[in-house]
Amino acid sequence: MIDDSKPIFMQIAELIENDIISGVLAEEAQVPSTNEFAAFYRINPATAAKGINRLVEDGLLYKKRGIGMFVTEGAPQRLRAQRREKFQQQFIAPLTAEASKLGIGVDELVAMIKTGSES
Repeated sequence: MIDDSKPIFMQIAELIENDIISGVLAEEAQVPSTNEFAAFYRINPATAAKGINRLVEDGLLYKKRGIGMFVTEGAPQRLRAQRREKFQQQFIAPLTAEASKLGIGVDELVAMIKTGSES
């Protein structure tokens, strides 16, 4: 799961985000501790903490003193909205721009997407 494609702390944050979006971590659910992440992935606890703190800064997690980190209420919806926006910018905008250059209309593009999703 952890690889060299990007910084480890970012991968830890994305793992938690994915668990929030998929419902593995529900609102108000406790997130594994930095030591648990460190032991499981064999990484430095400070690296795990950096990933978790990024989500705290983004308002997706909050700390209960002496207990741990928890998923904030509304976090799944906020993450989905952020990811949809990112998806639109990274994939849809370039796709439609290239389709326009090639003279591919909306209906044809939709048909191509449907055909591709059936493969």
